[in-house]
Formats: sequence, structure tokens, C-alpha cells
Amino acid sequence: MDDKPFRPVHLLAMSNTKRYSLVLAEELSLVREGIARLCESNGCFRVAGQCSDGVTAIDLLQTLRPDVAVIDFNIPKLFSLEVVRRLKESGAPTRFLVIASKGDRKMALEALRAGSNGFVLKSSNGDHLLEALQQVAAGSIYVSSELQFERIFMTTRRNEPEDPLESLSSREYQVFQLMIEGIRAKEIACRLNLSPKTIDTYRASLMRKLDIHDVPGLVKFAIQRDLTSVA
Repeated sequence: MDDKPFRPVHLLAMSNTKRYSLVLAEELSLVREGIARLCESNGCFRVAGQCSDGVTAIDLLQTLRPDVAVIDFNIPKLFSLEVVRRLKESGAPTRFLVIASKGDRKMALEALRAGSNGFVLKSSNGDHLLEALQQVAAGSIYVSSELQFERIFMTTRRNEPEDPLESLSSREYQVFQLMIEGIRAKEIACRLNLSPKTIDTYRASLMRKLDIHDVPGLVKFAIQRDLTSVA
């Protein structure tokens, strides 16, 4: 996670005129191409590469070493936060902005813990996305304002019930996110670069912490929290 403190975006200067190189990792080509056109038209970004899965993203990022990467939270083949973690551990200079169709403060926090520098919901408009990219590229942390992210760093208020998701470790939360999207244990193991046995251990642990003991129950919980694309 970036050492810079969280600051409201309206307090951050936008004076840097450098043109940043950018890689886009998003499964849906229409979404990916739309973001690419938006970034190129802005003049502050040059799209150096695009891909539709996490495995290809690793290769592109290691080869191109862009200033910034936009990566979809639910990108296939290799989980987005595993991509971020590997690149950060390798010492790559790339700064990451994770985008997601659904999300909450816990998801944003786990993205930052993995090494991302920003988190934005896809429901945001184009100006919002560009602002996020500029802030991340300039060295700041950016999180969609609707997530009330600053509350993550505050002590739970008196009489406010504890969120059960907060009890999950980073790995447990990642397994939870993939399970609620209907991904089987073997594929989850591949996406997180872990053994199936380890996935089973995380699965049992997260179910115990959430007091939910089957996958349909997890999906129902996620739908109630608006955390999944599963209808």
C-alpha cells in the first residue's frame, strides 16, 4: 500500500503536464476501447498496450513497464490483485488503478493492500476516471468518493455493528470474491496462484467467519451487499 496519506481529491493539484504511458487490462473489448479513446483524447495518456486477461497483463506490464495500468477487478485467468501484487514485488514502477463493476470500502482497501494506488467504480463518469488516473499517475491515492473510503481508517463508531467482511484476511476476501462470481475452486487456485488445498482452507475459514456455510448463502449475502454481478 502506498505510504502517502489519503487526501480528498479536491485538495490535490493537477498541474503535471507529463504524458503518461498506460496499459489497459479489461475483459470486455467495448469497455477497454472506450477507456482507451477517453485516455488518448485527454492528451495526458498514451495507451501503450491492451489485453483481456490477467496472464497477458503480467507479460505486457513486465515488457512495457508503463507509468500506469488500469486493471479490471474481475479480469479472468489471473486475479487482478495477484497481478498487482506480483508486479509490485518485482519492483516494477507501474502505478495501478483498479476498476470494478461493484464494490465497497472493503474491496477498495484490499486493492490498496495488494499494492494498487487507486480504486474506481465503473459507474463513474469519464471525467471521474480521468481525474483518478491523473491523481494516481502523479503519485497520490484515489478512491471513488461514494465508497466513503476515509471511514476505513476510523475506529468503528459506538453502537455501529461490525461489518463481518472486515474480519476476512486479504486472501480470504479474494477467495470470497471469486466464489460469489461462480468460479470453481480449481480455477480460483489458478487465478490466485495457490494450491486447491489452500483454497479449501481459505474457503472454510471465510465461511466460518461470515457464519455462512454454503455457496448459495455466500451469493445471497453478496447480492444483498451489491458486491456481485450474479443476478
